[in-house]
Amino acid sequence: MVLTEDPNSELMSGLVDSVKEISMSPECRNVCKKMHGNLVRRIKLLSPLFEELKDNNEELSEEETKGFELLRTALDSAKELLKLVVEGSKVHQALQRDHIADKFNQITEKIEAALSEIPYDKLNLSEEVQEQIELVHAQFRRAKGSPELQDHQLEVDLAIAQREKEPDPAILKRLSEKLHLQTIDDLKKESLAFHELVIASGGDPVDWFKKMASLFKKLKDHVQMANPEADCSQAEKVVVKHRSPVIPDDFRCPISLELMKDPVIISTGQTYERSCIQKWLDAGHKTCPKTQQTLLHTALTPNYVLKSLIALWCESNGVELPKQPGACRSKNVRSSISYCDRAAIATLLDKLANGNLEQQRSAAGELRLLAKRNVDNRVCIAEAGAIPLLVELLSSTDPRTQEHAVTALLNLSINDSNKGTIVNAGAIPDIVDVLKNGSMEARENAAATLFSLSVVDENKVAIGAAGAIPALIKLLCDGTPRGKKDAATAIFNLSIYQGNKARAVKAGIVPPLMRLLKDAGGGMVDEALAILAILASHQEGRVAIGQADPIPVLMEVISTGYPRNRENAAAILWSLCTVDSQQLKLARQFGAEEALKELSESGTDRAKRKAGSILELLQGVDAIVTQS
Repeated sequence: MVLTEDPNSELMSGLVDSVKEISMSPECRNVCKKMHGNLVRRIKLLSPLFEELKDNNEELSEEETKGFELLRTALDSAKELLKLVVEGSKVHQALQRDHIADKFNQITEKIEAALSEIPYDKLNLSEEVQEQIELVHAQFRRAKGSPELQDHQLEVDLAIAQREKEPDPAILKRLSEKLHLQTIDDLKKESLAFHELVIASGGDPVDWFKKMASLFKKLKDHVQMANPEADCSQAEKVVVKHRSPVIPDDFRCPISLELMKDPVIISTGQTYERSCIQKWLDAGHKTCPKTQQTLLHTALTPNYVLKSLIALWCESNGVELPKQPGACRSKNVRSSISYCDRAAIATLLDKLANGNLEQQRSAAGELRLLAKRNVDNRVCIAEAGAIPLLVELLSSTDPRTQEHAVTALLNLSINDSNKGTIVNAGAIPDIVDVLKNGSMEARENAAATLFSLSVVDENKVAIGAAGAIPALIKLLCDGTPRGKKDAATAIFNLSIYQGNKARAVKAGIVPPLMRLLKDAGGGMVDEALAILAILASHQEGRVAIGQADPIPVLMEVISTGYPRNRENAAAILWSLCTVDSQQLKLARQFGAEEALKELSESGTDRAKRKAGSILELLQGVDAIVTQS
């Protein structure tokens, strides 16, 4: 039995959904308003094409499918950009408007290139739809490379507002109107956007943040001075005079619920008071207190933006600025400093290069702690030339020295700028060797380091080629609970690259994943399903999964699992059933129809689509049986 229509049907349904989602995008109220509106308007005009092809339900050729696949990718990028400009920081977008305009132009070029790949004359389209699509294509062609007209007044006002300590109020008024920062509520939303931006950047106090913070404070002061009681009802104004200001939830530590003095970000993106989260970690916890997610590492990154916003809030509300915790320090003062002690780092590096085994072990351990503490230390340690020396110590015969070296590299790799330095120092083969032969702690941290480095796409190729995947699979099988999590996270990220999917399958990844999937009490069901779902998109992966008797456990997850797990189980089942009618029959025997009907009504959007596609396959089998 040949099953060829469903992938095309899912493709068109996905395109229809993407256009609907983009059409419902909230209004953009900042300097990107015109670019946002033009892109949304043009994309909406593509809807009749997808709707008609979806209704026709005709099989597309490989040539026709290629253009629509490119278009789906372009629309996914468009959704991300449109969301970014609506929800992102308005001040940041004003300062980065040329860069954002380039992004809009890149999206336009992608969509135009995808439309050029679609052979309209070979599609069964009505004359009306074909004419409309040709017009839309022409609009994208004209828009490609056509720069948006610059707002010269905005350029001048921004330059003056940044340069002058006390800009003309008329300039600040124009800017607040142009950026739609005119009410207290607008300012609160902008503050939150600042917060999200710094989390995404890893907390580094880079130049653009200093410019943003300075400009935002001037606009904030102007808005509050022009309308000091904006957004307050008369009753609220009376009450406010007789009560202490309410501390915003974002300024409270989730552990102590007190106003934060020294906010820091952990690996899950959550922010805590430094002393509170440090006590939590010192007690041996390896999870985020708020989300319960397993921490990829225990480094604490200062949240400079939130600290600045707390200071602004305290100043505006007459609250005494929170003071840093006292000068109490542990004996190991270097490992708890919050500034960069270059002399101390230079001394440690000399011990790494020229010391005896004990001195090297001690120096590597101290660099490990320094790199864990804050961004400044990670930058200073790397700039001082520590990374090549630490890479050499990965080959140390002393297990503890090796542990310190690989963990120091893990902590340093948190800074994106250090990732390239680590790879260029030839670290990947040595990290893989630690993963294969080191102590359990060293193997766990080697896996976490490979995950951190694999965030850069080209590193995924190098790590896979260095033989990391078999060693990660071994850690997945025999590691501690934490080691298994580290291994699974690294395998998932590496498997995004197509070549590594084949490597993982050939290395025997599927049987251990199936064991983890069937062990509900082992705590690895989520990870196993996520990896299987990504492997199922590869031909060899589908074959290996199909040979592992997957249907019973997949149907159990679809019937009783958590939403994300049900979605991944449905995706795996769909990949199997589209190429193997035997799997489809087995699924029916295990109650697929009832479970999938329920999932098509109550699952996530992706789960609903997958469930619907499998139900259509089951109906196709029924039709063939009836005809015969």
